[in-house]
Amino acid sequence: MKKGYLSTYFDGIAWKRLSAVEAHPEVSHQHEFNGVQGLRKILGPDRHKFGAQFLYLGEDEEDTLAEDGFVTWYDARENHPTRSEYRLYFPSTSVSEFASEGDLLIIGKRPDSPLQVIIVESNTTSENKIKWLFGLSEDRPDLFEIKELVDKEDIHLNFAANLILESIGVEVVDTDENFLDQMIFIFEGQFPRTAIFSAFARETISDVSPLDNPDSALMTWLDREELLFRTLEKHIVGEQLKKGFGDDVDFFISFSLSVQNRRKSRAGYALENHIEEILLSQQINYSRGKKTENKNKPDFIFPSIDDYHNASFPVDRLTMLGAKSTCKDRWRQVLTEADKIDNKHLITLEPGISENQTNEMISQNLQLVVPSNLHDSYLADQQDWLMNVSTFIDLVRSRQ
Repeated sequence: MKKGYLSTYFDGIAWKRLSAVEAHPEVSHQHEFNGVQGLRKILGPDRHKFGAQFLYLGEDEEDTLAEDGFVTWYDARENHPTRSEYRLYFPSTSVSEFASEGDLLIIGKRPDSPLQVIIVESNTTSENKIKWLFGLSEDRPDLFEIKELVDKEDIHLNFAANLILESIGVEVVDTDENFLDQMIFIFEGQFPRTAIFSAFARETISDVSPLDNPDSALMTWLDREELLFRTLEKHIVGEQLKKGFGDDVDFFISFSLSVQNRRKSRAGYALENHIEEILLSQQINYSRGKKTENKNKPDFIFPSIDDYHNASFPVDRLTMLGAKSTCKDRWRQVLTEADKIDNKHLITLEPGISENQTNEMISQNLQLVVPSNLHDSYLADQQDWLMNVSTFIDLVRSRQ
């Protein structure tokens, strides 16, 4: 097993577009996926009933549905001496009830885990992200296409890819024990403040330059901090599990919530911390987390919050940057964070935001900033509009 690769979590995947009879089995009474012959490469030749996690992904986060169930893989002509007719049966679930013709269907074979049956609403951010994660083509196959995650088809995972894996219920397990003893000694077996942890992560890497390539530096630092976080978290949680919780239910609940909350908040803080380091390296003037109007606190104001509140300072030299590791619908929050600035900027690590969403951003005078190596998850027309980190730095430098 190679750490940091998709093959850690999936032996192989199959994908196709749902037909009308597959999307509406209550009408067709079919309850079977069509064009399944190719699935023999990842499901094998023998009859088998697989446990399955069914997942539906829509445009909005609240559209996500999950339900456990099963699928049955069998040859309808298994007693025939020369012919075979493979079928994949699925039951009705809350997930299948939301499916529509043309939606993307992914069947993922997990090592020692139930299958994942993922239905993704077409023409959405969720679809773009899933296609980017698994390296799927733009084709719309009616029959299953197969990707066996062997050497030539394996995919290296970065920070953004790991966020997508977590969103579909996959526990990211990559760790690096080489740094564990050092972290235990420095941090005394506990998590330090996020700024300190981000600085430590940067110090473990010597071959990146925030001056020469800020886009690459940002993603490299985030990848390293993610790896170190999971390494230290595994140790801290493991130590507490060894000690146990006795009969203290409240402590168990509190500890569990602290783990979950730390996971949720760390990505956003890490992004801001590493952006700040790039700004310092580039000698860009800025203020971080300072109040504008109505107690709003934009993530970054350029060149400073004092300039922002100075009535005589030219408004066209002010810039605002919001930072969100994932956008979803939360990108609209930045629109009200600096009233004096009409054209706002938002940096995100979310791949493949839908064209409908980016068109709305454009109509709201919001410019998206995305690290360069995530641009290929967007459509060609979107890529022409996207700004990368380096270009954004050039912009704020020209205004300071």
